[in-house]
Parts: sequence; structure tokens; C-alpha cells
Amino acid sequence: MAPLSAILYFLAHHPFWSWPVLVLVGATLGRAMATWRRQPGWYALMAPFFFFGIANFFTGHIFNALFLNAFGETGAAVVTHSRETSSTLNDQPIWAYDAVLKTADGRDVVTRFTTMSASIYPITNEILIPPEGETFVAKYIPGFPRNIAIMRDLSPYGKVYRIGMDRGPVDKAANQFAASPGNAAFIAEYRKALTVFLEKHRHDADPNLVRDFEARLAALPPAE
Repeated sequence: MAPLSAILYFLAHHPFWSWPVLVLVGATLGRAMATWRRQPGWYALMAPFFFFGIANFFTGHIFNALFLNAFGETGAAVVTHSRETSSTLNDQPIWAYDAVLKTADGRDVVTRFTTMSASIYPITNEILIPPEGETFVAKYIPGFPRNIAIMRDLSPYGKVYRIGMDRGPVDKAANQFAASPGNAAFIAEYRKALTVFLEKHRHDADPNLVRDFEARLAALPPAE
């Protein structure tokens, strides 16, 4: 697994260098097959490597995260330093991060990643990097541990983010109820939002927040 992890690390962290390398691999394989089989059509084998190299700019970190989540061991890591680079992504600055991984056998491994190369699981459209100095859960392959996947939903920062996202429907329903406390539809929506939130986060949300939401739920008018 370590050689495959090293390859995926290279593809995810060095997409600009990966593209000509992939094209060269495709051309070499195509030429070898064309010579062996005596069929020049094998030169077309370069085409999928060419297009894969382009796609890798956007998908390298995704495949890396999926691989590490499926086969990696769990460790703990922390971002030790972050700095803004001169590059941008969607008009936003790209950040570079230094991190230290504590492996399952107690070794410390220094690693680096950027906003573009960070492999985060689960896969979403949002790039959420752990705050500097806060421990997060990571997965890695022994033998090449500097290639890590950030396990967002298993890490404290990810849990806080998820709770905040799941609180949105509660806040919306609360504002509707405050605007018209006698509206039966608003009462039902508020009750449902509170119930769903408590079912999902009764054991991982702030206990004070849980007690507050339980009190709100109990204070709602009875369902008709």
C-alpha cells in the first residue's frame, strides 16, 4: 500500500508535474504496445493519460482521500503553522499548512499540504481545514505516513461545524415561531427541527444547548 500511497500523494500534491509525467507514461506504454503488437493504433493509449492528467488537477485529492479512508490507519495530527501564498483559487488566496502527525506507534511525522492539495474526508464542495493548534483525526498508510487524509467529521472542528449547520433549521423555525406564535405550521416546523437536532446531537452538542432545546421543545403548544 505504501507505493500506491506515494503515487497518490504525488498526484494530489504536484498536479502540474503529474500531467507531463502521465503523458510520458501513456506515450511510453503506447509505443511499447505498438511495437510489440505491430499495431500503430496503440499510440492512442496516450490520450486517456493526457485527459487523466488534466482531470487530476481537480480530482487528485479526492481519490487520495477515498483511498486513505478505505485503507489507512488512524492517527492524530495538528496544524503547526499556516501562511497565505501568492496563488489564488476562485479569487481566494491559497494557504499552505505545516502539520505533525502522531502515528499509531507513537512516531512524529512532519507533513505539508495546501488548500488545493488537502485530502479531506468525507468529500464535499467545501474545503474546511482544521484550525492551527487544534488536534484532528487523520488517516495514513504505514510506510508513507506523510500522506494524510483529514477526517473532518471525526475531528472536533468538523463536529462543531456539523452542529452549526444542523442548527440552521432550528434557528429559522425559531424566528418563524417568534414572528407568529399562533401559526400551527410554524409550531409544527419548530417542533420537528428541535426533535431532529436533538436526535442527532443529544450526545455530542454542548450540554447547555441540549438542555435549552429540550426546554424549548417542552414549552411548545401541544400538537393538534
